[in-house]
Amino acid sequence: MSEILDLLIPARCASCGAPGAPCCPVCQAVWGSLSETTRAPTTGLVPVYALARYADEARRLILAYKERGRRDLAPSLGRAVAEALPLLPTEQDAGWWLVPVPSRRHASRVRGGPHIQRVAEECAKFLSHKGKRATVAPVLSLKAGVRDAARLTRAERAANLDGRVRLAAEAVPPKGTPVILLDDVITTGATAAACTKLLAASGIHVHAVVALAAAG
Repeated sequence: MSEILDLLIPARCASCGAPGAPCCPVCQAVWGSLSETTRAPTTGLVPVYALARYADEARRLILAYKERGRRDLAPSLGRAVAEALPLLPTEQDAGWWLVPVPSRRHASRVRGGPHIQRVAEECAKFLSHKGKRATVAPVLSLKAGVRDAARLTRAERAANLDGRVRLAAEAVPPKGTPVILLDDVITTGATAAACTKLLAASGIHVHAVVALAAAG
């Protein structure tokens, strides 16, 4: 059915509109090498990396994926993360455990499911095809009462998440494995810090946070 739809309604790049693919090769190139990003909540806690600045093509692609129903972008976003992971200063012999940053329940419903988890799964699939091991561990969730953080200050974001990130302790990655926390956009770093601290409290060390883009 998807092949028939592709013939009837060819895919267009979600960023520039070029026909042929959900993300054309030119716009895919926006996901460059990893750049370390400094945020107050994560300083001294965990290194944070982003594949692009949250602007132009990167912003259009992320918004199309998150807010405009372009779920067909998941494979290209997953591939971008998969190509960046080997650049991390992290031991890879045991493979990676990818922990997606959770979304609010309402946001997940609107977006057709947990959008970061979908990117993580595509990332793991791409790595598997390259003979590398990666396991997706969607062990984090948000409790009721978490507000949309879009217009919150850094202090408000931290307070918004305080005590509201939940861990499925029975499904956590094995201790000692390289755990990567995946996010779409790093803004203040409050979410990454809250998730990292919760995992650390359960004996799980987050080696790095990797985001598609960094705001600011």
